Amino acid sequence: MSPQDSTLTLDQFFAPRSVAVVGASADTTKLGYAVLNNLVEHGFTGAVYPINPKVDQILGLPAYTSLTAVPGDIDLAVIVVPPKAVAGVLEEAGQKGVKGAVVITAGFREVGPQGMAMEKELLAIARKTGMRLIGPNCLGLIDTYAPLQASFALGMPMQGQIAFMSQSGALCTSILDMALADDIGFSRFVSLGNKADLNEIDFLQVWGSDPNSKVITAYLEGIADGGRFIEVAREVSKHTPVISIKSGTTQAGSRAVSSHTGTLAGSEKAYEAAFLQAGVLRAGSVQDLFDMAVAFAQQPLPSTDAVAVVTNAGGPGIMATDALERAGLQLATLTSDTQAMLKSGLPSAASAANPVDVLGDAMADRYALAVNAVADDPNVGAIIVVLTPQIMTQIRETAEAVAQVSRRTGKPILTAFMGKQTIGQGERILRANGLPNYPVPERAVAALAAMVRQKRWQERPMPQIEHFEADRNAVAEVFRQVKADGRLTIGDAEARAVQAAYGIPHPRSVLAKTAEEAGQAAEAMGFPVVLKITSPDILHKTDIGGVKLNLSSADAVRDAFDLMVYRAQRYQPSADIWGCLVQQQIKGGKEVLLGMNRDPQFGPLLVFGLGGIYVEALKDVTFRVAPIDRRQAREMLNEIRAYPLLRGVRGEPPSDTEAIVDAILRLSQLVTDFPEIVEIDINPLMVFEQGKGALGIDMRLILR
Repeated sequence: MSPQDSTLTLDQFFAPRSVAVVGASADTTKLGYAVLNNLVEHGFTGAVYPINPKVDQILGLPAYTSLTAVPGDIDLAVIVVPPKAVAGVLEEAGQKGVKGAVVITAGFREVGPQGMAMEKELLAIARKTGMRLIGPNCLGLIDTYAPLQASFALGMPMQGQIAFMSQSGALCTSILDMALADDIGFSRFVSLGNKADLNEIDFLQVWGSDPNSKVITAYLEGIADGGRFIEVAREVSKHTPVISIKSGTTQAGSRAVSSHTGTLAGSEKAYEAAFLQAGVLRAGSVQDLFDMAVAFAQQPLPSTDAVAVVTNAGGPGIMATDALERAGLQLATLTSDTQAMLKSGLPSAASAANPVDVLGDAMADRYALAVNAVADDPNVGAIIVVLTPQIMTQIRETAEAVAQVSRRTGKPILTAFMGKQTIGQGERILRANGLPNYPVPERAVAALAAMVRQKRWQERPMPQIEHFEADRNAVAEVFRQVKADGRLTIGDAEARAVQAAYGIPHPRSVLAKTAEEAGQAAEAMGFPVVLKITSPDILHKTDIGGVKLNLSSADAVRDAFDLMVYRAQRYQPSADIWGCLVQQQIKGGKEVLLGMNRDPQFGPLLVFGLGGIYVEALKDVTFRVAPIDRRQAREMLNEIRAYPLLRGVRGEPPSDTEAIVDAILRLSQLVTDFPEIVEIDINPLMVFEQGKGALGIDMRLILR
């Protein structure tokens, strides 16, 4: 984990005046040759120092026996030596005053405990000398503006405004090759490797203020510090789009859990919630990543989600329309003036409504008229131009006409020139004019939808976290006693104390140790009552018949008490049975679930959804990483499929949704205040009619 340094610049990597390649080789089959050759071949203008004690020169450059033998200063060292030699090289680099090192060498943490120990040694040397590290076990880095090709990747990408980082070096080479084939330009290109020192958060922080990087993209397998990632990404994404592919989040990688929340949660859900809260756009594939990144790099954000489609083919126009609706965008309603202009200039068989169909025999002038007209319409926020190559189609001229409209209006335009063999010349013109082209309308729509999400995110206010009055000392005392007893789970009476301390309402209840006490408590409380077995060792009471409803007499309560304790002792002989909880029976209301599972990457992962016994079967739930604010809590309610039931259907009164929001926020504060809480369920939270509040009926809580 790297230091949280707001003054971080990393100029030693992206603007070095001199680079040394330690392990440089004259053997063209060695990585040391590839790295040095890339530096020389791709135009680095600073000093280059090959370090190899066995030769006098490499590629026409004088070679030096060691870093300390170099006469001038060295800003950056690229290290390609055997793993056991890397620590010595770093020590020497520290003596020389080198400020940055790229350790390409593999054979560290990825190979096991011994490699991990060696990697920790590298980090210790870097910390001692003030040096920053990329790697080890990485491909290297590229900066097209320096220019600097300090990697063993093949080729140098075009200069562009996309910054890219990857935890997979092999994926870097594939993406670079694809980018070269498709004329996609990059600003910065970094292989993160094992992230012993610098990680994705550091590069996010630095690239967020880089004038040459209009969009930041990443392939991530893990995140070094989830909380810090959300904090930094949230700030950066407010002005620079951040797009990420995240792998390794399937349920197969989740750890075993015991609560409802733990069962429902998982790494995938945690990343979804974290990316949503940080404003990070999720790419499902490399293709998605490119599609979005190119659009952000080349076009302005749309002012609205209202889109105009211009096409010369009805079928692709319908495809674009369907894709817009599925993506949550809308067809713009063209003004009467725009429609009149289109009707006067297009053939009578053409469509002047949106999508605008200029017909299959449209030449460039007809496209120009239509695209100009919709671009000038104040109701249009963005334009998708669809073209299919037909015998009359002027592909090159149409591309030039669309580019002219783009330059004149500044409105975002994405194109879908469909085909391959005949559209190449038009596609090159579009690219040269900063117009992203997609082979099918659906991909253009997906990229545009990402731009709309980014626009909405930039307009969204930063979270405003509320803090409720809470008795933290009371909760700390409960947890102290639980741990003193050698337990990790809390009982019902302790759960009620925790709820009360954080202002989460609960029904009247009394813990009875004997059947007689239970009968007396029920008479004092008033019938009907609920009886629940009370044991910190029994989490799911209904599984053993440990809950009895509608008890309407003291005798019924006493009989239920004896039977319940008997069943519990048979079901789990080792369980510590504290007695039974006599609880006020709650009538009416709807059952929802609140909970938290502590994710190893991001911390407290809140869950909200439909409650009761069906929650795991229906899985109608949504997630956020705590702490959250009131807006985010309300969004959680809106996201579940069952939300219409809470709003009220078929004449039912609406539920008290603000009481649910309040309970979510109080739970958010509780799990933030106490990181030792690993899992917690309030299931059900019974919510009543609007204005009548909610009650947490049952709570399960597990400590670290």
